[in-house]
Amino acid sequence: MTSEKTRSTPSAHSARPLVSADSVRAYLREHPNFLAENPDLVELIAPPGIAGGRNVHDMQQFMVRRLQDEVGRLRNYQGELIAASRSNMSVQTQVHEAALSLLEAANFEHLIHIVTTDLAQMLDVDAVTLCVEQSDEDGPRRAKTAGVYVLEPGAVDALIGPRRDILLASDMPGEPAVFGPATRLVRSQALLRLHASRVAPVGLLAFGSRDGDRFHPGQGTELLNFLARMLERLIRGWLHLPA
Repeated sequence: MTSEKTRSTPSAHSARPLVSADSVRAYLREHPNFLAENPDLVELIAPPGIAGGRNVHDMQQFMVRRLQDEVGRLRNYQGELIAASRSNMSVQTQVHEAALSLLEAANFEHLIHIVTTDLAQMLDVDAVTLCVEQSDEDGPRRAKTAGVYVLEPGAVDALIGPRRDILLASDMPGEPAVFGPATRLVRSQALLRLHASRVAPVGLLAFGSRDGDRFHPGQGTELLNFLARMLERLIRGWLHLPA
């Protein structure tokens, strides 16, 4: 009796309802975007040939379109990578040229002239200035050297943050105390803290551009930081300051 009862009991597999081809066909008719919304299933389907019959749609066309879209997306991504690489290479070349120019300064005054006059053209920006903090009851004022400005104590921290050495800002006007007459041209800026010496006041190297996207948050700062650190050492050397 036990064996008869065992034979008469349906298995879990046989009790599972089967999905018929008609129900699948009906579901796909009611949900025509199902495969488009589940593209991973397309790879599991054996596509019919082009001559599959009057009522058989060519799934190969769908798969080809999908591959074409993917190829187009990859080409666009490749184009963006190439453009970014060329741009980075151009910036790297500009910074190297600027660094070599700083090294060729004949004296401290010549170094300051290169920074505040020549670097703007080399780096393709509209303004480059140097700022230094100094106590002054009248507040920020212009130093005797063109392109060099004196700031109130604590101004650098206020501009870029007390625990930051660089600030990149896009789509915002420049600070008059930093850029002076060139402020009206500035729409994006890069501000870099200068630590020339422990006995020297805090300084600031500022780049300004009329292009609102020339400098922006998230942009790589390695090259600009290199230039600022190099300038620190040159200033320290020319003025015979301790580290």
